[in-house]
Amino acid sequence: MSTPNRRQALGAGLSLTALAGLSACGGGAVGAISAGDPVRGGTLRVGVTGGNSADTVDAHIPVNSGDIARTVNLYNCLLSRTDDYKIQTELAEKFEPNADATVWTATLRPGIKFSDGRDITPDDVVFSFERINDPNDPKTAAASFTMLDEVVATGDRTVEFRLSSPNGLLNDSVSEYTTGIVPRDYDPAKPVSSGPYKLGSHTPAVSTVLERNEYYWRKDGNWLDAVNLLNFNDSDALINALLSSQVDAIGQIPLALVEVIGADERMAILNSETGMWLPFTMRVDRPPFDNVKVRQAFRLVVDREQMIEQVLSGYGTIGNDMFGPLSENYPDFPQRTRDVEQAKKLLAEAGHEGGLDVELVTAPIQSGVVEAAQVFAQQAADAGIRVKIRRVDATTFFGENYLKWDFAQDFWYTRDFLPQSVSCVMPESPFNETNWNDPNFTSIVQEARALPDPKSRRDLEHEAQKILYDNGGYIIWGFANQVDAYQKYVGGLRPNATGRPLGGWRFDRLWIGKV
Repeated sequence: MSTPNRRQALGAGLSLTALAGLSACGGGAVGAISAGDPVRGGTLRVGVTGGNSADTVDAHIPVNSGDIARTVNLYNCLLSRTDDYKIQTELAEKFEPNADATVWTATLRPGIKFSDGRDITPDDVVFSFERINDPNDPKTAAASFTMLDEVVATGDRTVEFRLSSPNGLLNDSVSEYTTGIVPRDYDPAKPVSSGPYKLGSHTPAVSTVLERNEYYWRKDGNWLDAVNLLNFNDSDALINALLSSQVDAIGQIPLALVEVIGADERMAILNSETGMWLPFTMRVDRPPFDNVKVRQAFRLVVDREQMIEQVLSGYGTIGNDMFGPLSENYPDFPQRTRDVEQAKKLLAEAGHEGGLDVELVTAPIQSGVVEAAQVFAQQAADAGIRVKIRRVDATTFFGENYLKWDFAQDFWYTRDFLPQSVSCVMPESPFNETNWNDPNFTSIVQEARALPDPKSRRDLEHEAQKILYDNGGYIIWGFANQVDAYQKYVGGLRPNATGRPLGGWRFDRLWIGKV
């Protein structure tokens, strides 16, 4: 990390002097503590930002980072992801397709229970997916299950997913944290959970207390008695809370402060390489972005290397306007680089010879988002693009205008290309923030999804990817590492490729060492 970058970040928020002063607080014996071997008991205090009055504990509609932390810990899915982003079994011990991938069969683990002691049954699985796919109130994952005709309990531990058309990627969809299993009588106001924790209390925008679920099926872990998830208004308050020992761990720190925080002898840094992306979103159905030449010009004004250095302080990798970098069929397209003269030429051809004025809506929804807006505005000015930054708070950003902004930003955790496409660039996508609707693209993606073998769908994926690469509404300048900080007495944290903070929000693996 270069000195100018550090000065720039500290000047915008915490001062180095303030950090040094806070680092000295509460030192002494704590500084030498390490987590040691797993220890049962204690309450872990975790700090997050981005909470608002709409915070939820509903299994199937998480939006912000705190929502996702609650979802991952209150609910288990049939499948999940390993730290290196491979699919693994969870509540299901098997999940297998028939020969043409029109029927998938889940076999539940024996003896699994909800937090109230009741057995988790095939009927609960049926209800969970009926709730997700409710046509009158579809939940976040519904777009991934448009071909799901019915879910049928076929035995004491077996469930069939019967499809109207082949889907070779149903296991990926079922592994998403938005598909948690809940009981038939589920009440999100008083949730019964299938995950490692049950709900103690929840105050939106303030705090959530998660208590150990004594009926949880995994026996290798679940060390903590409870987790207290605390919301802070901004990154400064979050870091102050960590350095003054108000919290034990924080998810997502400003990347320009990694070295400063890491220099505190009490602190440790968790640095995870991920496929997480912080795109600029251009509404392709609204001017000026309804002209593909404008979209292409905006992509060409970006200095991607500078973005990685200034926004991520080097903690990330360069993007090429394509999501899903961990996908098996990620394309090797020519790397798009900055070309201001070509951008000017494209703008002139689109009728903007004198440049153009645009408003960019940003909010502190993820570390680096606001900083990326500021750097982009500086870079775009060289091509005559005059960017007016409109900064709003997270509540406003995710409010009634979310997905309607003409030019804005967002963040996405790691996904493979096809499942990500279903989430954001299909007509039925729940988060189609660029309003992308290309019938040819949609047809190709649907054809590719039917094929279970990655090699057999490689050409189709590349064809769809090329359409987005040439004409899409995303500027994907890079992939951010997930970097978190914690007190050294917290044990069990591991790098995790999902992009979710603190090892994928897997609190069931953590413990508090003896002080």
